[in-house]
Amino acid sequence: MKILLAEDDIRLGELIVHMLGKKAGCVTDWVTTGEEAYDYALASSYDVVMLDWMMPEGDGVTICRRLRKAGYGGAILMLTAKDALENRVEGLGAGADDYLVKPFELDELIARLRALTRRNFAPIMEEVVKLGELTLNRASHTVELQQQHIQLTPREFQVLDLLVTNKGRVLTRELILDRIWGLDTDVTLKVIDATVKLTRRKLDLAGRKELIQSVRGIGYKIDA
Repeated sequence: MKILLAEDDIRLGELIVHMLGKKAGCVTDWVTTGEEAYDYALASSYDVVMLDWMMPEGDGVTICRRLRKAGYGGAILMLTAKDALENRVEGLGAGADDYLVKPFELDELIARLRALTRRNFAPIMEEVVKLGELTLNRASHTVELQQQHIQLTPREFQVLDLLVTNKGRVLTRELILDRIWGLDTDVTLKVIDATVKLTRRKLDLAGRKELIQSVRGIGYKIDA
């Protein structure tokens, strides 16, 4: 399972990530703020997003509601110490699919996660994506622009695919690094800039200038 955990309690977050990997073989991305949870959830495909109720930069209920409003269809599990009936109703009413009260046993958490993944919430990714005159084929890893084949490296293709998938949204360089290379890599942010520059140059030569736009000091985007 691929999990996104949004939890600002460092000790608890470290424990959950470690134990999910050890006992359930989960690959877990861990963030500590609501805004990070929102960005990561929309920028990738997770089996389950786990949102802590109380977080800085957006509580779990607010982020859950924003994700659903943005069209996010994946499974969301709310984690909270609030166990009153009205809190459960509020969390589920915001769009959460399940609710787990702290403190909880890890075995119960894993059981809840597996139950949610059996419901098959994960959105189906289109094999062929069109954006104007650009055609991106995920099955063959090919890109065509104005009927010209664009030869991209695997990393360039992944970066372009990530930007196309999130068209209209600014993706930070750190998020691109995490999604494509992983945060535990030795790759620096300069490599992100170089990869985008090379990808942009190939698209420019094919007649599609300014497709990938730089957002100074933040990252990159492709307009919807």
